[in-house]
Amino acid sequence: MLTELPASELRRRIAGGTLKPSELMEATLDRVGAVNPRINAIVSPRDRDELMAEARDADGSVDGPLGGLPMAVKDLAETAGLRTSYGSPLADAVPVADCGMVARMKAAGAIIIGKTNVPAFGLGSHTRNDIFGSTRNPYDTSKSAGGSSGGAAAALAARMVSLADGSDMMGSLRNPAGFCNVYGFRPTWGVVPADPVGDVYLHRLATDGPMARNVEDLWLLLSIQAAPDPRWPAPAPAMSEPDFERAVLRGRRIGWLGDAGGAWPMEAEVLEACREALEVMSELGAEVEPVSLPADPEELFQSWCVLRQFSIRAKLGPLTGVEGLNVQARWELERGARLTADQIQEASLVRSRLHVGMIELFESFDAVAMPSAQVLPFPVEWDWPREVAGREMDTYHRWMEVVVVPSLLGLPTLGMPAGFAGGSPVGLQLAGSPGSDARVLEM
Repeated sequence: MLTELPASELRRRIAGGTLKPSELMEATLDRVGAVNPRINAIVSPRDRDELMAEARDADGSVDGPLGGLPMAVKDLAETAGLRTSYGSPLADAVPVADCGMVARMKAAGAIIIGKTNVPAFGLGSHTRNDIFGSTRNPYDTSKSAGGSSGGAAAALAARMVSLADGSDMMGSLRNPAGFCNVYGFRPTWGVVPADPVGDVYLHRLATDGPMARNVEDLWLLLSIQAAPDPRWPAPAPAMSEPDFERAVLRGRRIGWLGDAGGAWPMEAEVLEACREALEVMSELGAEVEPVSLPADPEELFQSWCVLRQFSIRAKLGPLTGVEGLNVQARWELERGARLTADQIQEASLVRSRLHVGMIELFESFDAVAMPSAQVLPFPVEWDWPREVAGREMDTYHRWMEVVVVPSLLGLPTLGMPAGFAGGSPVGLQLAGSPGSDARVLEM
């Protein structure tokens, strides 16, 4: 079945003339029609006849690295002429222009078939909203697909697309990748520049990145998403192309952060599946050993909360007090409104100390590993897990505390499959030093 094939193979067949974009588009739309009604991953679909006409136009002239590949864009990214809702009736609109990343994907030949579902404003690692409803996990439709890139991860897992864009502030690429048994890559902060609109200096927490079913495809999309932009301050280090042909794990050193010495409550099955994945890496030649987090975990989480609230307040501040705002956004905005300059500065100092400690750790290790979520996929009806391993969660996102270190520091981090527990997928994060994107992907 064509929709089972990875993007790189589809591109080889299209370039070699053995597959027409129109054939691929027909198979893709048939697959979406068959499985999307129960998964609800792709929303705001474009008209089938329009898409088939666009694909037939590409039959005779396929240009670009993504030429002829159907893709659905995350519903937080602006798409010209195609509904962009941000998962909220308060932001639902049809943009007149593409954001820069979408423009680059279109210029590379991708054919956009619709959007992928998100939680309202991308807040919370569970994809459900008041416009489109919940995205369900293809492995068990009674469970969450994660978020905020849950629609993208589920569309990949259900073989509706072979590539998907995502974005990641607090694990929004990594958590759904783990929940849905696919890959999500958070690149070094700045590798994929955001559009230079509004503040471009202070709020360095989120980034766009690729999602796929294998690492070669991750690189294919990342190479399109990434683009130097002189309007973007502090450009990321130049990114070298991974050498997948000669990549080995032998001699690579991986530090296992695990649950940070018990500081991060986790379901036992999650930790066990990740340890088993690391045992496979050891068998392939990697040296894996436990390491300690070079900072106090609670200080880090409080630092994260302050900086996240500061960032979200800056972006969503005009919606403060507006009727219909979801509980997660209200929580962030109410606390963001009470922040003082001293609190923000102290949070930044905690982050700065963490940066120094992690850079020292990376002098001895090629990467650090930890689970990509603290729980298995949970019931789709929940808002979020209220308790993990016997501990009550005091915020809507405390159950995702494990993703905070790479998010604070903008580290290149691969969310990868680690196996299964009780039939549910489990994910593992592999994080490297800033600029080591290619090495992380090779590992």
